Amino acid sequence: MQGKITPRRILSFFERRADLCGGETVLKGTRVTVRTVLASLAEGAPVPAILADFPTLTEPAVRAVIAFAAASAEEDIPTPAAPVLA
Repeated sequence: MQGKITPRRILSFFERRADLCGGETVLKGTRVTVRTVLASLAEGAPVPAILADFPTLTEPAVRAVIAFAAASAEEDIPTPAAPVLA
C-alpha cells in the first residue's frame, strides 16, 4: 500500500453484506473473509502464499488486513501498565 495508511483507507478494502458469506467482513470484490486471511497469517503463511491460495486478492488488500489487525490490537489488547519510575 502506498501512501499513508489511514483507517478510512484500510476500511476501503472491506465490505460486509448480509447476502455475502453470511454477513462476514470480506475483502471487497471477493468472497474471501478477513477472518480467513488473518487465519492464514496466524499460521505463518507469507503474503505471496496467501495471494497464490486466493487469486482474487491483491497484495494491497492483504496489507490492509494486516494494518487492520495491528490497529485493532492497539485498541483492544490490554497492555501491562507502564512501570512507575522512582
